[in-house]
Amino acid sequence: MASSPLSVTRFRIIFGICWLIIIADHIFLLRWFGLSWTVALIDSLVNDGLLVLSCLLVIMMLHYYLPQREKYFHLVSWCVLITLIVILLTKVILKNIFINDPEYQLFFSRSLWIRSSFDLLLLGCFVLVSVIWYNWQEQTEQEERKQAAEQLAKEAELFKLRQQLQPHFLFNSLNSINALIGTRPQEARKMVQQLSDFLRGTIKKEEHQWVTLKEELQYLQLYLDIEKVRFGHRLSTKVECEEATSEMKLPALLLQPIMENAIKFGLYDTVDEIEISLNATQEDNQLVITVKNPFDPETAVPKGTGFGLQSVTRRLFLLFARNDLVTTEGKDNIFITTIKIPQHEQQSDHN
Repeated sequence: MASSPLSVTRFRIIFGICWLIIIADHIFLLRWFGLSWTVALIDSLVNDGLLVLSCLLVIMMLHYYLPQREKYFHLVSWCVLITLIVILLTKVILKNIFINDPEYQLFFSRSLWIRSSFDLLLLGCFVLVSVIWYNWQEQTEQEERKQAAEQLAKEAELFKLRQQLQPHFLFNSLNSINALIGTRPQEARKMVQQLSDFLRGTIKKEEHQWVTLKEELQYLQLYLDIEKVRFGHRLSTKVECEEATSEMKLPALLLQPIMENAIKFGLYDTVDEIEISLNATQEDNQLVITVKNPFDPETAVPKGTGFGLQSVTRRLFLLFARNDLVTTEGKDNIFITTIKIPQHEQQSDHN
């Protein structure tokens, strides 16, 4: 059963208190009509006792069978039928108890319609409260199941994005290692070791895990070391971070596809040496990371729709439900990718 502000224990306590108040009110009302304390107490215990049992019976029925909204009129029929049974049993029991008291018998007959109306009203109120409570619990359970299903779908999509990214990088690295084996075996062995360390770190990390920028940059350096072996002196990188950003959080493995995109579109269309820069700043409780890479406008077009950027954009949307956290622009032969990671308390939910 879904958790509820009105737990079963609290419901029982409130139910009991309400009926104690009703019984006390019934007793004092009969005393006000001139009945003795004994008669008032017996009358109240018999009538209200049967009504309590009836309410419990209806509540149990609703627990196992909650009618649809279009069939709520069945509840009205139940209440009327149960009220008639309660009144009938009350009349039989009290008549046998006070068989020699004609004054009370007359009083009971005159108060029959009032009793019936009062009992029907009480029973209807408790049935209404029970229906609302059980409906609330059912809706809460449905919402929890929906959220669980959405979370599973989100995690499955994040996992799929990761699985799509890694083979692409792995194949490129293996091709580079293959090319280095014959001419530069020492560098090939080094790259194999770096690739091993990189993949080991990838396996240990999960897509929903949050890490500090300092930890992410240490992992990113493994990737950059591999790429520098592939491209040699043609590739240089510069990483600059404000001191306040080192402990700020971001999703694990977020920067590698961004840097891969920058290397791909910065190096693949040129034979010159290039520098790719990464800058991290803090703005309005956000971690802002900017990656810049040059491009040749005569041979290449700045691209912001590569799969790496698409995967990062989609991943941040799944985590924050925002589409404005990744932006790109080409300016003065420089392609700029900007990523914003809000530093909200909700990050604790992802840890």
